[in-house]
Amino acid sequence: MALKRVVVTGLGALTPIGNNIGDFWQGLASGKSGAAPITYFDTSKFKTKFACELKNFDISEFLDRKQQRKMDKFTQYAMVSTQEAIEDSGLDLEAIDKLRVGVIWGSGIGGIETFQNEVLNFAEGDGTPRFNPFFIPKMIGDIAPGYISIKYGFMGPNYTTVSACASSANALVDSLNYIRLGYCDVIVSGGSEAGVNITGMAGFNAMHALSTRNDSPSTASRPFDVTRDGFVLGEGSGTLILEEYEHAKARGAKIYAELLGAGLSSDAHHITAPHPEGEGVKAVIQNCLNDGNIKANDVDAINTHGTSTPLGDIAELKAISEIFGKHAPNININSTKSMTGHLLGASGAIEAISVILSMKNGLVPPTINHKNIDENIDQNLNLTLNKAQKKDVNIAMSNTFGFGGHNACVLFKKLD
Repeated sequence: MALKRVVVTGLGALTPIGNNIGDFWQGLASGKSGAAPITYFDTSKFKTKFACELKNFDISEFLDRKQQRKMDKFTQYAMVSTQEAIEDSGLDLEAIDKLRVGVIWGSGIGGIETFQNEVLNFAEGDGTPRFNPFFIPKMIGDIAPGYISIKYGFMGPNYTTVSACASSANALVDSLNYIRLGYCDVIVSGGSEAGVNITGMAGFNAMHALSTRNDSPSTASRPFDVTRDGFVLGEGSGTLILEEYEHAKARGAKIYAELLGAGLSSDAHHITAPHPEGEGVKAVIQNCLNDGNIKANDVDAINTHGTSTPLGDIAELKAISEIFGKHAPNININSTKSMTGHLLGASGAIEAISVILSMKNGLVPPTINHKNIDENIDQNLNLTLNKAQKKDVNIAMSNTFGFGGHNACVLFKKLD
């Protein structure tokens, strides 16, 4: 059976550097930092006092009070970016076969703030378990695609992928396969996360995973720099409307790019640290190239996982240097996490959108906050440092990795 082609026909974004696709792209292109002191809670007792929160965002513009009370922030964010993506796609919701439209979503930690608040309320009470009846439905990670399907009536496959920070990239991989095997015409895919809260910050601080550069939050996320000291936690959501090519063509849809292929692998090494030689990363990149039937020399740009951790950046770039060989210096490599922070399970979707917008605009966003490159990194690589670079991007890749050794990679191609 010949595999069907899969294209991207709609985009939606809610990020620390822009609350919609247009503003998100402007933030990326201009090298805007989304990091600032935390406003959501008192950080006086925390090692890290900053994060990449959403800015000037009012959920009441999208959901009424009753709806808000039933949803954790990660679900609220999913609803907002999905509304934008569906509107952007131009889908006629009355004309499409909703039995063939699915929602496959990614979230690494789901409703962690809901869980936190309910437990704190119980601990401060009289010992009687007076939990909110919406506690479980608000908390569970699969509830975001559930709400999306209920709102729009989509009756195809509906579930959440959970692979830590690779979660939404995994959602894209599953979506690709459902469509190209002929099971769906359209899938709403992406991811959302809302981990900037007491529990999220305290947990990652306890692991020594976060930057503690409290004197300069806006420059704290500095992938590939020798002085990097951990990632900056971010929040938000990204949605992609994936569609079977002939289905999109028949309705005259705007097509951003083709989702050409994808790869998965495991480090099989450590629960949080990457394999030092990037073995799992090499495998996932090669799997992705093979799946897309693309040669290494055809790749123009790579948005790396690039979290700004001491071990992770080195391992990933080692793998890229080895897989792409002499072609590696010709590739524009970047890390948009230098601007957005690390959106955990939403990273794969947000960074896939960044890659697609690079293709559309002929511009690769920068890796900001860079002063001195780590000597353990290949000095010949073009890491797109500090300033966006013009480039005709025809084929681009996005890497996403998660605790547990989960690796996911997606490959996009610009259509003529």
